[in-house]
Amino acid sequence: MSGLGGLNKTPNGVVLGMVQAQLPNVVTPEDLAAQTQRIVDMVGKARRNMPTMDLVVFPEYSLHGLSMDTNPDIMCRLDGPEVAALRQACIDNAIWGCFSIMEFNPKGNPYNSGLIIDDQGELKLYYRKLHPWVPVEPWEPGNIGIPVCEGPNGSTLALIICHDGMFSEMARECAYKGAEIMIRTAGYTAPIRHSWRITNQANAFSNLMVTASVCMCGTDGTFDSMGEGMIVNFDGEPLVMGSHRPDEIITAEVRPDLVREARQYWGVENNIYQFGHRGYVAVKGGAQDCPYTYMKDMVDGNYRLPWEDEVVHTDGTSCGFDAPTREYQGEEMPTLPSKV
Repeated sequence: MSGLGGLNKTPNGVVLGMVQAQLPNVVTPEDLAAQTQRIVDMVGKARRNMPTMDLVVFPEYSLHGLSMDTNPDIMCRLDGPEVAALRQACIDNAIWGCFSIMEFNPKGNPYNSGLIIDDQGELKLYYRKLHPWVPVEPWEPGNIGIPVCEGPNGSTLALIICHDGMFSEMARECAYKGAEIMIRTAGYTAPIRHSWRITNQANAFSNLMVTASVCMCGTDGTFDSMGEGMIVNFDGEPLVMGSHRPDEIITAEVRPDLVREARQYWGVENNIYQFGHRGYVAVKGGAQDCPYTYMKDMVDGNYRLPWEDEVVHTDGTSCGFDAPTREYQGEEMPTLPSKV
């Protein structure tokens, strides 16, 4: 159903391009400016590579690399030059884009943020990574939930980042809010290869949702990212899987209308519906209570594992970060710039 990777686009299709971007080494503001231009150039390559492409997706860390450097001099701002350049690239190439930035946070550690920008340069979705890959990553935990937005050709998009996808609750939330395509950007290295594949497939199948995922690729001289972009259909079957070649763009056409059809007509394995309507054959409408202790405890602020006191790593000191002293401040929503 991938339409030969999107070459043969159908009226209801959305053609995705997942960029296995070469892992950069960004240390200075000059490095950041050069890498921004490289991403801008790759947007142009994506458009030339596939004229039917609707949305081009760049992986997590494609601007900043994997150094985990929190230097304010190389952090981005929503109204800064890097985001302005990405927005202009979408306008110039008449294409939607999904991008990754490490974002300056005046109240604490930077945010690991994701952006979806439409072909008019409008910021359609802004997301802060909810689950940094602790204890390795120093980023502030996201505090604006999981937004969705209208995407190309009437689709509904969601965006999660890397480690987020290891939590089935993240994909379920995306689907619950209407996402038909869930994008997952990442910077993962080879040890995560198996987990990457099975979670991308499980997240798709258990929610009747297309998952479109891509990692950084290649080496920066220290780290080796794995590439391995993959687009998985709503039945859990991969439509296309990438290799380990840096800057390869894998493509496929997906069909949000068929996602909507499956969610409407499937009986067996319509799990996103059945989750909230347990046993509807036996009882009218199905049971709609919450039988999950962990959910109730989290809502009450009492989430605690039976082995909680035995967990060894509970801060970032094992990876060279100072133990934090600030408390989590809860949800907030910044004012987003609407124009380039």
